[in-house]
Amino acid sequence: MAQITAALVKELRDKTSAGMMDCKKALNETDGDLEAAVDWLRTKGIAKADKKAGRVAAEGLVAAKTKGTLGILTEVNSETDFVSRNEEFQGAVNHIADLSFEAKGDVEALAAATTSTGENVKDYLVSLVARIGENMSLRRTQSVSVETGTVTSYIHNAVAPGLGKIGVLVALESEGDPELLEQTGKKIAMHVAATSPLSLSVESLDPADIAKERAALVAEAKESGKPEAIIDKMVDGRMSKFYKESVLLEQVFVMDTDKSVAQFVEAEAKELGSPITLAGFARMELGAGIEKVEEDFAAEVAATMKG
Repeated sequence: MAQITAALVKELRDKTSAGMMDCKKALNETDGDLEAAVDWLRTKGIAKADKKAGRVAAEGLVAAKTKGTLGILTEVNSETDFVSRNEEFQGAVNHIADLSFEAKGDVEALAAATTSTGENVKDYLVSLVARIGENMSLRRTQSVSVETGTVTSYIHNAVAPGLGKIGVLVALESEGDPELLEQTGKKIAMHVAATSPLSLSVESLDPADIAKERAALVAEAKESGKPEAIIDKMVDGRMSKFYKESVLLEQVFVMDTDKSVAQFVEAEAKELGSPITLAGFARMELGAGIEKVEEDFAAEVAATMKG
C-alpha cells in the first residue's frame, strides 16, 4: 500500500475540486495512483462537482435554531427548489446549522468547522454536490443573543422543522417566565416575517437609508412648487410615516393594529409582571439579493434525455 501524503491529497483536490475525504478515499482505493484516483472520482460522480460550481444557486433553505440565550440563522443555497425537499439536503442544512453555534455569525468560521464526516463544511458541501447533482453553497449566518431572557426562532412556511424560506430571530431581555416570553417572542417574530423591518429603532436605522429616503421625499415635494418652509414640514411628516413603516418598534403590530410593536411589548410586560426589552431581531429571506437566472427547465431536461 502506497503512502498517501497530505501533498498528494491536495494535488488531487486541486485537480478535481472534490472534498478532502473523497480524495483521500480515492487515493486509498487506487493505491496512490493520482490519475487512477481522478478516474475513480469521475466514476463516482464526485469530480463533476467543480463543473457545477459556477451555476447560480439562489434556492435552498434557511435554518433557524436557538440554544438558550443564543439564536442562529443559516442560509445554504442550491440551484432549484426541488432540492429543498430532498431529505439528504435538509439533513445537511440541519447539521451545518447545528455547527453554526460555535461560529456565532461568522460565515468563514462556519465554513471551516468540522462536520460529522471529518470534512470541513466547505468540503462537506462539495461532496453533497456530487451526490445530489446541483451546485450548493453556504451563503451566510447570523446570530442574535441576550444575557438574560430568551431568543425565539420562527420559520415562515416551514418545509421541515426549523427549515424554510424565511427565518426570524427575536431577542427579549427579561427576568420573566421563559415560556411566556417565548410566546411573546413568537408573535413578534411572525410580525417581523410579514413586515421585514429595516431596523429595531429609529436610532439604529442605517443613516444611508435615512438619507436616501429623505432625498427622494425632498425631490418629490419640490415638484409641488411650495415654499421651502412648507416643503420641510411635508418631508418631516413623510419621514415620520417612513419610520412607522420601516422601524420595528414604530410599526403597527400586525396582530393588534391598535398598538405599535413597542406598545405591544409594554402590554405584554405588564401581563407578565416583569419588564421586557425587545433587544434585537434578525430576518433572513432565502436568496435575497441574488440575481436569479431564468432558465427553461423543460428544455434542459429534454437536452439531458437526448444525451
